[in-house]
Amino acid sequence: QVQLVESGGGLVQAGGSLTLSCLASGRILSSVQMAWFRQAPGLEREFVAAITWGSGGTHYADSVKGRFTISRDNAKNWVYLQMNNLKPEDTALYYCAATERWGPYTRTTYDYWGQGTQVTVSS
Repeated sequence: QVQLVESGGGLVQAGGSLTLSCLASGRILSSVQMAWFRQAPGLEREFVAAITWGSGGTHYADSVKGRFTISRDNAKNWVYLQMNNLKPEDTALYYCAATERWGPYTRTTYDYWGQGTQVTVSS
């Protein structure tokens, strides 16, 4: 089992920045990849960004490329999401996720989820 706890959400004005953090514990060495997803009210949970534990390779949704950066601290089991130039459409509950297998960047690939942290961007 892997446990994930997110933090760092909040209220920010459009154009502002926030950094989300995710602390992983448990069988984290078995995880292949970590990711951030988000879900706005009435919408499906969508992929935001992913990072591979070993190589540090990253992948982003087109909607956040150039604005968001995912990173990790392997030694301390932290994953971060630096969000710059935030827009009102970035408002959502942001989830940290982990998977022990390779697969597409979709919800079904990820086995472990945190409880989420709310990000609200005002216009």
